[in-house]
Amino acid sequence: MERFARTIIGYHGCEEAFAHDVLSGKVKINQWQPSQNSWDWLGDGIYFWEHSPARALRWAQENCGSAAVMGAVVQLGTCFDLLDESITAILAGSYLKLAGGYADQGRPLPTNTGAAGKLRKLDRLVINDCLIRLNLQGVQYDTVRGAFLEGDAVYPGAGFSRETHIQVAVRNSACILGVFLPNL
Repeated sequence: MERFARTIIGYHGCEEAFAHDVLSGKVKINQWQPSQNSWDWLGDGIYFWEHSPARALRWAQENCGSAAVMGAVVQLGTCFDLLDESITAILAGSYLKLAGGYADQGRPLPTNTGAAGKLRKLDRLVINDCLIRLNLQGVQYDTVRGAFLEGDAVYPGAGFSRETHIQVAVRNSACILGVFLPNL
């Protein structure tokens, strides 16, 4: 498959002023700073809710003073896709090396905490460390993609959760082909 074949529509919840600046061209896409919060699930990157503008808006309303949503056309490029078993195998191996290093130093690994485990300090560390190790071997990933089961069960005994979603963290801003104001 061609390196840049997969394209998604993603939605980014943010402050209204930032959305205006990006959509007007005042802030260029390549100037967009990646999120580097200690709880970011997929490591460093510019975060998008895949095909879910309402979820992006709800996130922005809960986390930003003046909420807005931008849509974006994103080519996944070389994607560290956590829905791919070969990728999760790489991540598992990298975790073992990281955990061994922490144990050798007598340091505890961070944990995923918070309501429903939403503060993903361990996941962030493991993904960033894995991608750094791969980068040192000459393998670079443009995006990281993962599915997250969140929220209560849709109905008693269900295997589906009300807030399940797919997120994409763009590490290479060249993968953001364009932005738009979605009709919410």
